[in-house]
Amino acid sequence: MQQNKSHKGQGHRQRLRERFLANGLDGFHDYEVIELLLTLATPRKDCKDAAKEAMTRFKTLQGVLEAEPAELCKVDGIGPKNLFTVRLIKAVADRYLKKKLIHKDAINDSKALFDYLYHNIGDKKREFFKAIFLNSKNQVIATNTISEGTLTASSVYPREVIQAALSHAAAAIIFAHNHPSGDPQPSSEDVAVTRQLVFAGKIMGMVVHEHIIIGENRYFSFADQGYIKQMNREFEKLTA
Repeated sequence: MQQNKSHKGQGHRQRLRERFLANGLDGFHDYEVIELLLTLATPRKDCKDAAKEAMTRFKTLQGVLEAEPAELCKVDGIGPKNLFTVRLIKAVADRYLKKKLIHKDAINDSKALFDYLYHNIGDKKREFFKAIFLNSKNQVIATNTISEGTLTASSVYPREVIQAALSHAAAAIIFAHNHPSGDPQPSSEDVAVTRQLVFAGKIMGMVVHEHIIIGENRYFSFADQGYIKQMNREFEKLTA
């Protein structure tokens, strides 16, 4: 009977798995995380070089997970089976973080919110605008992607956002979008869209708690910077 052939990375692979089982991903380089993923669908081939090439091409762990299928398969050593594994892991992580967020107090437990947003839209190559709907206890009840592409006043329609909020019986809303440039500072268009949404929420009796812009390992909070309070005051003056 022919025995299974070993490969040059077999011992290394086993050590990676033992490290993970002992301490999770603590101390792992990002390329080693990708390497572990590739081993799931490549049982008899060293995956280190493919993992390093993927990191070189896509820059970050998130970049690899978010890569277009055709681009990812251009990496030597990554084929359809590896693609399936990478896409599945990304989808599972997205669902896990979303489920972890649901029914949490998003105002007082902001870490789960930031973890979800950063993983979900932090490394997108286009702008994604999301609405997070809350009940009267500020617990998350649903999340919706409102638009994809460059954020403009014409790409986010307050009426549609409010209709979505009503369909979920939401009492409050948090908005979020990403800046593919990595710089989370708001543009004048970001401020204008936020003002429209705050005003629309006030008209319908819904509280807009926050608008977060996700950048590269950092974020901008409209609430923390006083914009939300200021916009609420502007609305009150206009309707007094």
